[in-house]
Amino acid sequence: MTIHQSRDSFETPAFGYEAFLAAHQRKEVLRFIACGSVDDGKSTLIGRLLHDTKQIFDDQITALQRDSRRHGTQGAEVDLALLVDGLQAEREQGITIDVAYRFFSTETRSFIVADTPGHEQYTRNMATGASTADVAVILVDARQGLTRQTRRHALLVSMLGIRRVALAVNKMDLVGWSQDKYDAILAGFADFTKTFGFAEVRAIPLSAKNGDNVVLPGTAAAWYTGTTLLHYLETVPVHEEALAAPFRMAVQWVNRPDSEFRGYSGRIASGLIRPGDAVTVAPSGRTSTVARIHTADGDLEVAGEDQSVTLVLADQVDASRGNVIVASDRPMRISDSLDVRLFWAAETPLAPGATLLAKIGTVTVNATVSAIRTRIDPETGQPGPADTLVANDIADVTLSLDRPVAFDAYAENRETGGLILIDRETTDTAALGLVQAPRVEAAARSPVSTVAPKPEVARGFIAGLRRFFGG
Repeated sequence: MTIHQSRDSFETPAFGYEAFLAAHQRKEVLRFIACGSVDDGKSTLIGRLLHDTKQIFDDQITALQRDSRRHGTQGAEVDLALLVDGLQAEREQGITIDVAYRFFSTETRSFIVADTPGHEQYTRNMATGASTADVAVILVDARQGLTRQTRRHALLVSMLGIRRVALAVNKMDLVGWSQDKYDAILAGFADFTKTFGFAEVRAIPLSAKNGDNVVLPGTAAAWYTGTTLLHYLETVPVHEEALAAPFRMAVQWVNRPDSEFRGYSGRIASGLIRPGDAVTVAPSGRTSTVARIHTADGDLEVAGEDQSVTLVLADQVDASRGNVIVASDRPMRISDSLDVRLFWAAETPLAPGATLLAKIGTVTVNATVSAIRTRIDPETGQPGPADTLVANDIADVTLSLDRPVAFDAYAENRETGGLILIDRETTDTAALGLVQAPRVEAAARSPVSTVAPKPEVARGFIAGLRRFFGG
């Protein structure tokens, strides 16, 4: 009996190749991060998810067994953390240094997971992973309880607009699955994050090493009647907020294959659009209506967040890459001065007067740091004075741009309220920024927490972040 199959056999209706591909293309994609203190078990948890959902090939298992003997921390057992910690330095030190992205799929959803570092000196890496995530899995070692890094990461997650959190209380097997320990951790976390604006915090006791309550239910804790971590990730809502947000689409290129067709192509950042809807091109302010929503598979009657489409407008308006097509009844702000919460990532200190490139959506402009208003304590969220910024600092700054750009406040729309700063000489990404509402406008409204995003936060970050930071 041969184990080989011809190419033709995969193209027969019996194999169902087209149906298989179509089913996977229709799956929703969830991006989530795993974060927490050093040695809380983030990499082991992700390795367990990959292993128990059968996402690992036989040759990978063989390599994992070999690497576990050389670098593992589990004695004679397989060290699942090595599935994620790929850098040599990570394996030698037994820690996560860089953000590692892994992909897996179940019958319900496809997942992109980022394993983020726990050390303070890698805060910028953690912020990078969180910037595109829909959900945060915050791990807590049941033996240690809430640590300084747990609080820091919870605050960063809230700053970056993630509103749904799975609080994974790991290593419960090492405390005898004590419900008292578990309840004390939950109470402490709830008290610390009560002003963070999380829409949901789902607590799950588990053992990543043994697999209890990760993919399969555990039997050691009869008092826990909730779901597994995987079930939560399969069912947590991810698109509702972005679809309810105002329509936004940054123009990536002008689609003009011949003299008879002119359309504006891009990815819809948020909201819904239909033929006949009134739209405005920002920042120019020119208006029109949507005549067609064109795709490679034909015209659509409606399109929504995360779809890539070409909009054909009823009027000959001037629009190009860098412009944003928006709902006319929900316009974007236009300004050449931005108040930004900055996550500084470069090794070179930042001082007022520094000039960089700012990329927001599909437009890149020259930006000058007019002022560093305050540095933010990453554990408490409280502001303090600062003259310069160093790597991993978080601060509120004012940027002056060489021309006006269209933007939303990040608290209103993560997709159109985020930017990155680029070093002009090295072209390295120097910082990511969250655009804040203008201070005059903010003062006119009722007070809003400096660390809690508003309920209408949209799902994605800007397309530029996805390209620069992976995913």
